[in-house]
Amino acid sequence: MSYSVLNTKKIVDVIKYRWIWLTLSVLLLLPGIIAMGYSMKIYPTHTPLLVGIDFTGGTIIQYSVNKEISTDNIGEIREKLLKKNIENPVIQVLKPASTNESENSIKNILSIRTQFSETGQNESIDTVSEIVSADYPDAQIVQVSSVGPVLGKQLFINSMIAVGLALLAIVMYLTIRFHLEFALVAFFALFHDVLFVIGVFSILGLLYGVHIDSLFVTAILTVLGFSVHDTIVVFDRIRENLKFYSKKATYDDIVNASVNQTLARSINTSLTTLITLGALYFFGGVTTKDFVLVMILGITIGTYSSIFFASTLVALWNDIAIAKKTKKAAV
Repeated sequence: MSYSVLNTKKIVDVIKYRWIWLTLSVLLLLPGIIAMGYSMKIYPTHTPLLVGIDFTGGTIIQYSVNKEISTDNIGEIREKLLKKNIENPVIQVLKPASTNESENSIKNILSIRTQFSETGQNESIDTVSEIVSADYPDAQIVQVSSVGPVLGKQLFINSMIAVGLALLAIVMYLTIRFHLEFALVAFFALFHDVLFVIGVFSILGLLYGVHIDSLFVTAILTVLGFSVHDTIVVFDRIRENLKFYSKKATYDDIVNASVNQTLARSINTSLTTLITLGALYFFGGVTTKDFVLVMILGITIGTYSSIFFASTLVALWNDIAIAKKTKKAAV
């Protein structure tokens, strides 16, 4: 055949191996889903993620320490805090972005998270500082962050509303721009991406005590925008090819060709973004590491879903629609 859409070089045959891509998506999501279910069972907040003080309320005190801090040291500090009635302290050791080899260089940042107390909050901070100073006399407070429980709950609700409104706006736009089936497929692809990122952070919370905060939600919203942008590029090419080749080629061939025509653009765009994010993750500040990690995971899975997941669902949706029409016509 001489049609250009059919002569497109197949770098990857998306439709032929559709069940492989769908199975891979299930395998990518399953560990995170299991982790989220387990987290909801064991966390006092019954949330699928280990939420930080932005959403639960509490106080984080960070100290600069010029000595190495071992796991045993963390356990000893925790025991001392519990004896002083500091309930459920969460202790983390953070590495500063860069250190000098001088005597006063900061080797570690000791981060201690405690529950919020409406009365005696300053006394709690003083108690924690006394315990830390006993083991590390040169420890200095570098940051204290406090959020009340009421404000934390409101921030959590507002964050969920923001994510929901973003998804609704994307679906409405795609319904107008394309067709309802494209909008629904894009919604499933976005849900796929967000679920993967949340699942990874649920696992990190269980294994390493990684908390999420308002920056996490900001990163998720950014990932949604990037992911849907990549998906729109593929959908737009499918729509254009359908205009010219719908009577000359099968729907599956058109989808396959459209994906391959946009493949290089999608990979190049994502790769250049990931290089920048990689530099920020390894050489940037400690406070932005989790934000950058969400972006890296989201852009990676978003590129995958645009190429292999969303396009596969579009073709599968069309097959189901044709099967229904055929069955209805037979009746």
